Amino acid sequence: MKDKTKKNIDTAFIGEAKAYFRLLAFAEKAEEEELPQVAMLFRAIAEAERIHATRQLGLIKDLIVKDTDTNLEKSFQSEKTVSENIYPDFIKDAEEEGETAAAKVFTFARDAESYHAKLYERAIMDVIKDKVNAYHVCQVCGYVTHKKIPNKCPVCGAPKEKFKTIE
Repeated sequence: MKDKTKKNIDTAFIGEAKAYFRLLAFAEKAEEEELPQVAMLFRAIAEAERIHATRQLGLIKDLIVKDTDTNLEKSFQSEKTVSENIYPDFIKDAEEEGETAAAKVFTFARDAESYHAKLYERAIMDVIKDKVNAYHVCQVCGYVTHKKIPNKCPVCGAPKEKFKTIE
């Protein structure tokens, strides 16, 4: 694929993915305001945006999705970069601007991403290749564990009822 087209697909994919989540938030607000028809419209268009993003990803999938070992290594490096370099800067900026809620969200994400990196590293070292265990995801901060659901999330303190099991 030629460079301009690939860049445009990347840009479109990001825009469509963001629109999907934004429209779901709009639908939630419309429901709160007791506007079910508008909420349904937002959800319907969100689904259309998901389709657009999925199709765009399909165009570049072969360029970005490699063998599992390569995908694990890339994911590990990405999580390390985000948790060690990007989120610390975001946290610093938010704190300097007095944006405590944003600083907290960024801190939770940074800490959860560092756990994600450890899980990828464990997978890279072939520790889990022949095992099939469920993962548990904190629905507050995104912390992931392959062990028993903790009574309290180690990142944000959410109770175990806030975990979703992925099998």
